[in-house]
Amino acid sequence: MTILKYPTNSELQAALQRSNWDYRALEPMISEIFDDVKRNGEEALIRYTKHFDKVTVASITRPLDEEVVLEVNLMQAIDTAFEAIKSFHESQRTIPQPIVTTPGVSCWQRETPIARVGLYVPGGSAPLFSTVLMLAIPAMVAGCKEIVMATPPQRDGSVHPAIVYAAKKCGVTSILTLGGAQAIAAMVFGTDYTPACYKIFGPGNTFVTAAKIYAQTLGIAIDMPAGPSEVLIIADAFANPDFVAADLIAQAEHGADSQVVLLTDSPELCDAVAVALKEQLMNLPRAPIASKALATSCLVVLPSLMACVEGSNYYAPEHLILSVEDPNTLLNAIENAGTIFIGKYGCESLGDYATGANHTLPTAGFAKAYSGVSLSSFCKTITIQNVTQEGLRNLGPTIVTLANAEGLAGHANAVRVRLEELKNK
Repeated sequence: MTILKYPTNSELQAALQRSNWDYRALEPMISEIFDDVKRNGEEALIRYTKHFDKVTVASITRPLDEEVVLEVNLMQAIDTAFEAIKSFHESQRTIPQPIVTTPGVSCWQRETPIARVGLYVPGGSAPLFSTVLMLAIPAMVAGCKEIVMATPPQRDGSVHPAIVYAAKKCGVTSILTLGGAQAIAAMVFGTDYTPACYKIFGPGNTFVTAAKIYAQTLGIAIDMPAGPSEVLIIADAFANPDFVAADLIAQAEHGADSQVVLLTDSPELCDAVAVALKEQLMNLPRAPIASKALATSCLVVLPSLMACVEGSNYYAPEHLILSVEDPNTLLNAIENAGTIFIGKYGCESLGDYATGANHTLPTAGFAKAYSGVSLSSFCKTITIQNVTQEGLRNLGPTIVTLANAEGLAGHANAVRVRLEELKNK
């Protein structure tokens, strides 16, 4: 791990650079997979599963009515997380408020659920049933009629029971045992048993992200482009170095391409965290993975906490932890972050599972323009406009003037004929 003390701006920016993922280089392969799936359907999907996942399956659909056997304590933990996440997303419902913009003219918005959504849940080296909760619960709360979930099969072709249990609890209507770009293609075009989806959600590897970006060119909406997971911690001398090191390692174990960053105004804390990292890695089962991520990450000492905030805003982290004595003094200065954890006890692991907030967040600097997944992500807004006779009389002459100024006589006439009729009343 790189340790920098009081770097220049250019040195800091260089240290905060992420790995460049050229999704365009994958487009020819993604295009070929999509065309194949569109032409050959399930046969192509089974073939790609055997080729990429090294798993032979007879069907890509996993029945939802099969019994799920799960340890009671894990089932209870999923239930607890379910209630917290559901409560938080239910609180995001909005009540439309009609606004009178001109006497006789009122406008308002109504949110309606997206009818068909596709959720991608990574399998890989760990069954991410927490991602099922984070994606399917807001879809269920929003009222999406059809919720299709795709997740890579295990070696025996099955789906991890915790993923199935969470999916059934959250109202998923179909499960596809598919991973990679072919899973995204299946949700774009539909299968013999599942509908084509209007919007696709979920994290994934480079191929999944490239496939989601390609899906946009076909008119399919996605939640956000995404890269490897990441955390940035701003800490001062008040912070516990063991806590900081644990949070860095927790994020690093996601994958070798994950990135973790510490910005601090305390050289002593920086040195203590470096020592704690080495000690904690010794007892970590996924130490080889975490070590690779840490090798491309950095600990940085800056002159002040506000300099740390400026560095964080430049980086725009997926997860930001404010492990400082008075985090509220920094909050208003934070412009770019997917989510923020406040104080020394607010570790990112809590948000990954059960605080209730969503853990599907913008990475790779996209927090400068994107928000994390929320209830509104599964809805679309329809604007409603009501114009009475009074409204037409008040607004009509203005519209005629504006339309004529733009040379759109038809627009002006559509108003004028109505005004003429009102003259006779």
